[in-house]
Amino acid sequence: MLGPSSDDPVRAPVLMSIAVLLAAGAAAGFLSGLLGIAGGLLVVAALTLALPALGIPASQVMRVSVATAMAANVLTLLSSATAHIRRRGVLWPTWRWLAAGLVIGGFAGAHITQLLSAQALRWVIAAFCAFMIWEMLRGKKQAQDPNRPERVPRTPWLLPAGTGIGALSAVVGIGGGSMTVPLLVSLGVKPVKAVSTSAVCGLTIAVSTVLSYALTVHAPRQALPWGAVGYLYLPAAAVIAVASMSLAPVGARLAHGISGVALARIFAVFLLLVGVLIAAGK
Repeated sequence: MLGPSSDDPVRAPVLMSIAVLLAAGAAAGFLSGLLGIAGGLLVVAALTLALPALGIPASQVMRVSVATAMAANVLTLLSSATAHIRRRGVLWPTWRWLAAGLVIGGFAGAHITQLLSAQALRWVIAAFCAFMIWEMLRGKKQAQDPNRPERVPRTPWLLPAGTGIGALSAVVGIGGGSMTVPLLVSLGVKPVKAVSTSAVCGLTIAVSTVLSYALTVHAPRQALPWGAVGYLYLPAAAVIAVASMSLAPVGARLAHGISGVALARIFAVFLLLVGVLIAAGK
């Protein structure tokens, strides 16, 4: 007499985890195209829920979540950046000033993450969200002259700014859009161009950070399941990336048809939701 399969109790959590990752990936892809961010904080939160059922030891879940989110960000941001490049929205001279700092910061941030405890990582992410919300709430509104030519920042200060953005992005598992977009807007860049340039900057951060996590000198203290390279869990990253790449172009099209004020409001709501999610985490 046939009874329930012994694999059913195991299969259900795995399928649920895959569903969570697909949903998070779809949302991240849309946010990447719309706001120039990879939705990394959302993906990190989803991974912390899904990875235990996929065989990741509890003590390594937070680090693997951050590293894997960055791996998924590579393909997510590649899709988003390609869409923005086709629409000629990227300020390449500004990106060139930022790029070196982004790479240096990405490598350094990944190294720092491997040394932090899981609880410390959570506090860093929560503090980051709170700071960004506070910055937006106190931000000074500047009157914009419609006749003023668009600025393309080329200041050398973009190099250290890129280093800081790259390092913090690597620590919290994001593409850096939540910092790059406000920085560029404050320098006189139109919001839609800031979003486009931020997508390419995020791709730069993600590639350098993923290489650092994969070639880590701080090997995981516990063995990770098949598919792990350093702290990267590639099967989960692939699931997220497939979902995210399908919706990134949709977000990019919407970004080029929406006002700068609306983009700023959407960005503020996203930060608020993420801040609440991280603060409420166990």
